[in-house]
Amino acid sequence: MSTEIAPLPAVTRSIRNPVLTGFHPDPSILRVGDDYYLATSTFEWYPGVGIHHSRDLVHWRPLGGIVTERRLLDLRGCGDSNGVWAPDLTWHDGLFHLVYSDVASFASGYWDPQNYLTTAPDIGGPWSDPVKLHAHGFDAALFHDTDGSTWLLSLSADWRPGRDRFGGIEIQRYDRERGRLVGEARIIFHGTSAGLTEGPHLYRRDGWYWLVTAEGGTSWEHQVTVARSRHLFGPYLADPRGPLLTSAGRPDLRLQKAGHGCLVETQQGDWYLAHLVARPYSPLGNCVLGRETAIQRVDWPDGQWPTVPGRVPADTVAAPDLPAHPWPEEPATDHFDGPTLSARWSTLRRPAGEDWLDLSARPSHLRLHGGQSPVGRQTPSLVARRVGAERCVLETVVEFDPADHRQLAGVTAYYNTTNWHHLYLTRADDGRRVLELLSCDRGRRTAYPELTVDAGDGARVGLRARFDGPVVRFGYDLGDGWRDLPVDLDATILSDEHAALVVDGEPAAWGFTGAFLGLWVQDLGGDGGYADFDHATYRQE
Repeated sequence: MSTEIAPLPAVTRSIRNPVLTGFHPDPSILRVGDDYYLATSTFEWYPGVGIHHSRDLVHWRPLGGIVTERRLLDLRGCGDSNGVWAPDLTWHDGLFHLVYSDVASFASGYWDPQNYLTTAPDIGGPWSDPVKLHAHGFDAALFHDTDGSTWLLSLSADWRPGRDRFGGIEIQRYDRERGRLVGEARIIFHGTSAGLTEGPHLYRRDGWYWLVTAEGGTSWEHQVTVARSRHLFGPYLADPRGPLLTSAGRPDLRLQKAGHGCLVETQQGDWYLAHLVARPYSPLGNCVLGRETAIQRVDWPDGQWPTVPGRVPADTVAAPDLPAHPWPEEPATDHFDGPTLSARWSTLRRPAGEDWLDLSARPSHLRLHGGQSPVGRQTPSLVARRVGAERCVLETVVEFDPADHRQLAGVTAYYNTTNWHHLYLTRADDGRRVLELLSCDRGRRTAYPELTVDAGDGARVGLRARFDGPVVRFGYDLGDGWRDLPVDLDATILSDEHAALVVDGEPAAWGFTGAFLGLWVQDLGGDGGYADFDHATYRQE
């Protein structure tokens, strides 16, 4: 539901970074009239392609996502950190154009990166059936030239042993009327010595074509590179002064991994750069919050190279001279009163459908029918929201009558199939309903039988998961007040850095997402078990 408020007079104020906290990487920023939109990667989570909306670049509200149906994307069986990579959002001829990559692999030099295009007259849809584009490489993006032509850019991947897997940035014409790519694909930029050239966005200004790319990999050496040419097909010369933005070599900076940028021009002709960052808990340490979105002001005089002050990410940036437009504050508690999940929630590997998620069976309750185990990649039943601060908590009340040990329902601090903590209700062998705690670290499970709690026969049980910096703590309420389980769990295993695993120079696992807090129900025997959640409260502390 969209709630508007009257804009306030323009005042001097700041953009505080990151503008999108928690797992919101690879931003594509777009202005249509007075409205700004940010599209971000979602990987194995629905809704695919997260969308946020602003009127002043300071205040942002979530609109949910665009890829909400299997018609647009099928994530059944999707691997950890596969799925939707680096979407691109543009506006042309009265339509939003969304290009997104569905990456199926990253092992042995293969990505299987199928690209799609869908369009809509409104950001809220309806979105067209996807057009299948090439699978040459990921991070695909559209460029609409001033002569009316449209072009698709992407990484040109090279699977051959001994070759550079990041084989350059390629371009190919897209025929909008016929809905297909035409002509040959050409490599227009091989990148700089930073390597790992990806994430292209192309602009035309002052008689130049300006190519913005991500380089250096998406970790500590990440950067935004700008190159330009007088001709669409190049040659493109990179800015001889170096990257437009990076935090490489500056472990003292609060915002690390700065890179993967996208430019936007305001109504007054000012320029800003949306880009990803991360906030490690210690210098170059684990980033539990994942890769986030920040915005920098860009100085771009006519005919000259664009620059960001200091070429490093700033914590605060002068906002554009636009009327302030804050959005109504989100309630801390979701009572599940609406017909659909709020835009803050995501679901794992399957869209929020009536086949497993029900908001109408009981008024003001979320009913989740149990799904697969933590390693199941087809039908998990996990509803979660991004962890947006080092200290935050999720509390809920659940009603659940498990039949046996195969049925579990509770709260989780979650990263992927191999890294999570889970407090859940289940049924013990002696028939008691009990609370148990289970952790998984790179696939190795740890049980805490000494912490098992007899949950009794009370219908309602309060459950709580709390992030306290590098620690996760769980609590419960059986009707006589909250109690914490006496164990501190490692929050840093819920991070990109911990999830990544390279064996003999090849990625056996990768990490591109971030930590979640969620409601998780498992029915491992497929016996029809379900749980009802009365509400869910998320607070940053």
